Amino acid sequence: MESKLGLNFDLVNEARASAAHVAADVQRFIDRHTTVTVERTVCRLLGIDGVNDMDVPMPNVVVDRLMDSALLPLGAAWVLGTAMLETGLDPQGVAEAIDRGEIDLAKLPPHGEEEIRRALKPHIDAAMARINKNVAQRSEYLGRFGDKQGPYLYIIVATGNIYEDIIQAKAGAKQGADIIAVIRTTGQSLLDYVPYGATTEGFGGTYATQENFRLMRAALDEVGEEQHRYIRLCNYCSGLCMPEIAAMGALERLDVMLNDALYGILFRDINMQRTIVDQYFSRIINGYAGVIINTGEDNYLTTDDAITSAHTVLASQFLNEAFAKCAGMREEQMGLGHAFEMDPSVENTFLYELAQAQMAREIFPKAPLKYMPPTKYMTGNIFRGHIQDALFNMVTILTNQKLHLLGMMTEAIHTPFMSDRALSIENAQYIFRTMKDLGDELTFKEGGIIRARANEVLTKATELLKEIETLGLFTTLEKGIFADVKRPKDGGKGLNGVVIKDEHYFNPFIEVMKGKVANE
Repeated sequence: MESKLGLNFDLVNEARASAAHVAADVQRFIDRHTTVTVERTVCRLLGIDGVNDMDVPMPNVVVDRLMDSALLPLGAAWVLGTAMLETGLDPQGVAEAIDRGEIDLAKLPPHGEEEIRRALKPHIDAAMARINKNVAQRSEYLGRFGDKQGPYLYIIVATGNIYEDIIQAKAGAKQGADIIAVIRTTGQSLLDYVPYGATTEGFGGTYATQENFRLMRAALDEVGEEQHRYIRLCNYCSGLCMPEIAAMGALERLDVMLNDALYGILFRDINMQRTIVDQYFSRIINGYAGVIINTGEDNYLTTDDAITSAHTVLASQFLNEAFAKCAGMREEQMGLGHAFEMDPSVENTFLYELAQAQMAREIFPKAPLKYMPPTKYMTGNIFRGHIQDALFNMVTILTNQKLHLLGMMTEAIHTPFMSDRALSIENAQYIFRTMKDLGDELTFKEGGIIRARANEVLTKATELLKEIETLGLFTTLEKGIFADVKRPKDGGKGLNGVVIKDEHYFNPFIEVMKGKVANE
């Protein structure tokens, strides 16, 4: 791609190299550690499901017992395989026996790794077959209906009741939405377990559960058949249960996942050591399941200024790309995030927004970039809001963004009605249709505002990444360089769930998933 912005790609290469060095340094930490969430994810993928009489999810029952017995460093796979060999039970049966107190994990006699792996293999194969089938089903739909060219129109539903969400999601799909994101209930990212079953009571969103995923997937397939389009489903693979939700999404054929390496640290005060280990396994799973991840750089601009701190967004995009590559993800699955969030009272901010979006497109040419609408400066003036969203839509089509989260003119007042979503879809469709090829017709003046802005942001981002390379990521986060938020390395939620791996530790799903996509 020839740069319309006259970008200095020597700087791009320097920035990418610095980000890769930062990620490689962190990867050495990741490789030495596991977490309770990673091990619960292994349990889920081995087929452990349901809740006990106290409504505690069975993966939590098993991993809590591993923690109590000081066996977590060995990993769930090793201990479950040993228990299966001793009892003749499958993983679900072992979990239920642990819950009843019939198995004392600390007293299990040792078995060899090869024997343990043989016992686990049928259950590993079953999980992989299920995910492979889901990926094949997505491919079949896309082969039959075709995939949309141009931006995917992305809307959210957030009633708290999965059955009400389904009604709204179907309506949105019929109005033209391509991606339905089910917003999670407030605070779920801080729960150290995944709720079970269909749910009808959430606040500001709906609980992310495997049954809710299944119900919404079935509903979108139904409307997709009617519309002769494949409707993608999105949820939130973040927080204290990041890899567990990735596994649930893979098992129920989600297509898009909010999955950022730093978001939980910065915006939910989740311990950085916990998050950085969890994001690795979650991205391996998402990569294998063909899921597009959405990173959360747009959130930086809700707490920091989009004009003065734009370079932190670009630096974080480089880091998220580097971490995703460490997990074996393809660039075509990296929905790196940014947003149209500059103060509309400042002159020429449309030009700055255009520069930022075009820069992201040129630096990450294969990535299905996720572009977020104006929210920070939206007001109760719905007419101005609709115009702000129209300008955002223009930048999307001019710079070839891919995942386009629709702005809603009433979002500063209340949860948008279905009719508000219809107007937003109509607005975007009108602009995308009438300006379809305008971006290809435009060039940017050498020495002009747009080129100067993009190169200034790139220069600052490169300098920042070199500083991070020197400091290390953990110290960078402690200093508050991203989003103007400081987090201590040993603070936040979830640190007690991080342990150093035993020399015998293995995670069979990392071995079979990393760097691969199902059916390829």
